[in-house]
Amino acid sequence: MKHLRIKITGRVQGVSFRYTTKVVADQMGIRGIIKNEKDGSVYIEAEGDDTLLEVFLEWCNEGPDRSIIEKVETEPAELKNYRNFEVIKKQR
Repeated sequence: MKHLRIKITGRVQGVSFRYTTKVVADQMGIRGIIKNEKDGSVYIEAEGDDTLLEVFLEWCNEGPDRSIIEKVETEPAELKNYRNFEVIKKQR
């Protein structure tokens, strides 16, 4: 098991990026979180085995149909042992 922090920039908000990513993550057995950031990017914490995370990252580089991915940055981090993949909505 591995944990990755992922930051995706481009046209990634307002294009169902978070919800589509959740569907993909659920299908692949990836656990973690995804949320919109104030700077217009999307932030993901993803946990899974190396092979699944590689495939998940490939998908992150494509995104849903209406998105335009400019950059995907990743960094390894400590496992948090998420139970599922959750969309984090805006904190008010």
